[in-house]
Amino acid sequence: MNQIRSPKGVQIRSPRGVRDILPAETARWRRFEEDFSACCKQAGYGELRSPMFEELEVFLRLGEETEVVSKEMYDFLDKDGRHMALRPEMTASAARAFIQHSPVLPWKIYYYGPQFRSERPQAGRYRQFSQAGIEVFGVSDPYLDVEVIALGWQFLGSLGLKQLTLQVNSLGDTASRNNYSEQLGRYLAQRAGELSEASQETAQVNPLRVLDSKRDQDQAVIAGAPSCLDFLEVSAAAHFEAVCNGLEKLRIPYQVNPRLVRGLDYYTHTAFEYVSQALKSAQNALGGGGHYDGLVEALGGKPVPGVGFALGVDRIFLACDSEQVFISEQSPVEIFVVDIVGGGEALSLTQQLREAGISCDRAWESRSLKAQMKIADRSGAKFALIIGSNEQAANVVALKDLRSGEVPQEDIPRDEIVLALKDRLAMEISN
Repeated sequence: MNQIRSPKGVQIRSPRGVRDILPAETARWRRFEEDFSACCKQAGYGELRSPMFEELEVFLRLGEETEVVSKEMYDFLDKDGRHMALRPEMTASAARAFIQHSPVLPWKIYYYGPQFRSERPQAGRYRQFSQAGIEVFGVSDPYLDVEVIALGWQFLGSLGLKQLTLQVNSLGDTASRNNYSEQLGRYLAQRAGELSEASQETAQVNPLRVLDSKRDQDQAVIAGAPSCLDFLEVSAAAHFEAVCNGLEKLRIPYQVNPRLVRGLDYYTHTAFEYVSQALKSAQNALGGGGHYDGLVEALGGKPVPGVGFALGVDRIFLACDSEQVFISEQSPVEIFVVDIVGGGEALSLTQQLREAGISCDRAWESRSLKAQMKIADRSGAKFALIIGSNEQAANVVALKDLRSGEVPQEDIPRDEIVLALKDRLAMEISN
């Protein structure tokens, strides 16, 4: 094996399109995952953790002409010569797991984790990005579509987001979709000269995907395109009407957007997106999903319907920042121990507090009282515990409120410190 050396003097950085999530932000990510898990479990969904890479064939069934598959997917040959791919989305992996393990129907699952696409990096869009989502296999009831939509709407609202719009559409059943695609293709061919070069190429392969274009040059053509709702078969129209009625029954506001299509080819019937008005760019969808009838069969399973959604965590956080909700936690610790008698007292006290479930930190290298108090202030902790020679002799600990200079310092017996801190922290929560 050839030895690989990095050129001297070259600064090593993360690859383009990915980034480190630092401790100041990771607490928010962890909280998001926990809250999403709790929301899904409450509705009877169980967690699925699938591999981050699959055999390439799993994702080729999404539609080989889609940009996700043809241009953006990271694929490679492993050491056994098998063609593999990092997952660009989770629905295909979930469908593969469904076929492989034959669970009892309906199979209701949720997931959270990284996906990978080699696309142009921009705000809220990375080459490694995280998604949270749900899938249900085995039921074609339109009210299940409503449950799935409502669950995503409920969760986004629980984060504090208010500037949200739900957009819904129906692509109809397979016959409806094929008929509409044919008519749309003819329309786009007539106005091909007005389209961007990229959309002209897309129209030759999958006319529906032109409607998903955000390029300014394409918007006039898209605005004049026929509506897919005019091509729905009777049963498909009834399905969509039931979805809309269900949303109204739950008092979930929505807009019908006949130009809404999803970027992957397996969708039929209901399609939907959660759109943030707090994001001013064209890429303002926080997530979306829909109903699909042919994916499981395309992967080699028996015909089984499915419905689900995926939420883009990175873009949701941009919306949260814009609305000033679900913000990052300021400090990972509640208590900071200041020891000016050699450091041994801090060693035993921090261990005692941590065993009692109280988060705490300390300074090192026997720094001065002034230096340690500066570190305590920067830590973001609520309280400082100070141990000097007087406190050590009296077997007490001095408790100082780091957020208010008006609250007097208080001496607490060493054997009562845990109970005293739990009382103070409980009061903080209740206030």
